[in-house]
Amino acid sequence: MTGPRPFLVGGEWRTSETTLEVRFPYDDSLVDTVCLAGVVDLEDAVRSAQHGFSQTRKLPTHERIHVLKRLADLIEDRKDEVAATITLETGKTIAMARAEVERAVETIILCAEEAGRIYGEVIPLDLSPATAGRTGYLRRVPVGTVLAITPFNFPFNLACHKIGPAVAAGNAVILKPSSKTPLSALILGELLIEAGYPKNAVSVLPCTPGVAEWMVQDGRIAYLSFTGSPAVGWHLREIAGRKKVGLELGGNAAVIVDADADLPYAAERIVQGGFSGAGQVCISVQRVFLHRSVYAECLEMVLERTGALRTGDPRDPAVDVGPMISEEAAAEEKVREAVSGGATVLAGGTRAGTLFAPTILADTLPAMRVNATEMFAPVITVTPFDDFATALAAANDSPFGLQTGIFTDRLERAFHAFDECEAGALVVNDVPTFRADAMPYGGVKASGSGREGPRYAIEEMTEPRLMVLNRRV
Repeated sequence: MTGPRPFLVGGEWRTSETTLEVRFPYDDSLVDTVCLAGVVDLEDAVRSAQHGFSQTRKLPTHERIHVLKRLADLIEDRKDEVAATITLETGKTIAMARAEVERAVETIILCAEEAGRIYGEVIPLDLSPATAGRTGYLRRVPVGTVLAITPFNFPFNLACHKIGPAVAAGNAVILKPSSKTPLSALILGELLIEAGYPKNAVSVLPCTPGVAEWMVQDGRIAYLSFTGSPAVGWHLREIAGRKKVGLELGGNAAVIVDADADLPYAAERIVQGGFSGAGQVCISVQRVFLHRSVYAECLEMVLERTGALRTGDPRDPAVDVGPMISEEAAAEEKVREAVSGGATVLAGGTRAGTLFAPTILADTLPAMRVNATEMFAPVITVTPFDDFATALAAANDSPFGLQTGIFTDRLERAFHAFDECEAGALVVNDVPTFRADAMPYGGVKASGSGREGPRYAIEEMTEPRLMVLNRRV
């Protein structure tokens, strides 16, 4: 390292005297040092974005598509570097980091495709003699400056889910990455400028949360796209003023395994969905409901697969579960609390530094924090049920509503759950951890508002504009 990493303000790299150390969660070794932006830098970024928007809003569709396709190519060219960076700053396994970069490329390509599908409407308005001769022409226009605030767990792909649609729509963008994981976001900003997007429309600002709130409250920001914890997200919406806000927040995702389910497949997916990323995924499997007739058999399969998982250094391709982002993030307290209330630890429950062993709890109660709150850790609870409707009601008994998974071969059960589930998505014959980057993604209740996914995020980042034409002939 020759010095702290600079940040990006309107396409220009800046340094500051205030710095942040980025450390490898596995062993706390220093990865890099990053300069932090201050209020003056944020003011300059917002002003630059306003000027940049005067250019981006006029970019023809083919130019926006070209920029996004070029960005996808540039990410592909540097995929090994980006994946290694993600592993070092997040602690996620190298296999997961590589998969995240591959998804990011796909996300940007999807944004390029959707940039050519921002359609409008022709609306007949001559519905009465008084409106004769009038026709409405509706098109979507970019909102202005998009402020994107991203979390540590998918620092690159989730940034692409915000920057890609913003570029597709013709907006300026300011990216505020997690303080834990700013390095991959700075690479993304660099690549977006290299791809040809107007420089003054691009800023990447590692900064403290308090400084970031200044931007959230600024009336010149047109749209806030936030992914992170419910407490922070709802607070930001309260202070955001009149701007549009999209929130993708947390959950305590439930899985229902019915009596007729494919048990080996369900067990495999539950283990993957509960423990990949060390459980630090907002749609990570947390609450598992097993039909009593298959409870013992399915639980045995889950325990067997969990026992085969290898924890350790995430740079090792043989490791399945890497570290938590920090020791403070470990879920020991909630697990101990559950055990003192009568829960049984069937697997795991121990921590060594930031490595938290994949944990399975039985005999828990709905009110226990291991069920009622978001764990964001490699911890799942298992509960038997006798009646599908009762299990579905238990899955819905949550302040959250991001995604729910069910395993069943009965189509009527699937549609019954689709009618009754209180979540942004129902995933049938898979875990709620499933996400395709093209799909509308978001939650209800405390889990957020609005939807991501390129097509749906573009709708959030644009406004309908109507022209009424009076044909006076």
